[in-house]
Amino acid sequence: MDFKNTSDFVHGFWNYYVIVIVIVSIIGCAVFLWVQGSAKHKPGEVTGHVWDENLEEYSNPMPNWWRWMFYITVVFALVYLALYPGLGNMAGSFGWTARGQYEAEMQAAEVQYGPKFNQFLEQDIMSVAANPEAREMGARLFQTYCAQCHGGDAGGSPGFPNLKDGDWLWGGTPERIKESITLGRMGVMPPMGTKPDMDAEQVKDVVHYVRSLSGLTADSVRIQRGQELYPQACAACHGVDAKGMEAAGYPNLTDKIWLHGSREDKMIEIVTKGITNQMPPYGEFIGEARVHLLTAYVWGLGGGVKPVAAQ
Repeated sequence: MDFKNTSDFVHGFWNYYVIVIVIVSIIGCAVFLWVQGSAKHKPGEVTGHVWDENLEEYSNPMPNWWRWMFYITVVFALVYLALYPGLGNMAGSFGWTARGQYEAEMQAAEVQYGPKFNQFLEQDIMSVAANPEAREMGARLFQTYCAQCHGGDAGGSPGFPNLKDGDWLWGGTPERIKESITLGRMGVMPPMGTKPDMDAEQVKDVVHYVRSLSGLTADSVRIQRGQELYPQACAACHGVDAKGMEAAGYPNLTDKIWLHGSREDKMIEIVTKGITNQMPPYGEFIGEARVHLLTAYVWGLGGGVKPVAAQ
């Protein structure tokens, strides 16, 4: 483990704690081996320890090859700790760190593969999306950085958007997709199920009204009451027409797409307690050229919107 570059050791105590634990463990192992080697044994005699009625322990010494193998392990540990990090914040005489190796490998990869990614950087997103080689490269990037959340087929999962349909919380133009990948997104639904906002029955009324907007089953009486509550409770974010606000990432409540599911109990829970979704930023992590390829790949999955200037 590379202790030099970890943020876990925020206090000097932990540095010495690790050093003491490691040194005591190695010395303890060496002392135990020495004690075992210097103990007097009587080959052929039993020690008096018996298991399973007739399984007896003989007073035989540990084989020398086995004992020296452990001694070699102790020496190896000491040499390793002198050369590499392992004793708290001590870097070792080689000065090796996991972060240093990672950065060196990333630099080497950038030299080797950077020009390949950069060749598409000057092309517009639609041109890149139409290029078979670029799509293949984008697909590999997607599997590396995006599939864990959005699925290998980009179809999403509960809480993670489907990237193949035409529903975009923050916009589906190349510019907006690139912005989302580069800077990340933070979606917040505040809790509304506590007074003075709404009580439990009012929350349920609003949920039934919202369900009716997309054709889901709902109680007619609650729909009427919820319709009266909606302008004060929800319209500020989702709009008077409930079609959302793309610029701020507020969802359209009139379509049949539900990021967290359309079960009544789930919708009541979200309105009552609120919910937060975060898309992490990748721009600094993977670089502009890879973001460009990813944008083209995601845009080309089928749900992308043409740039405003081209409409």
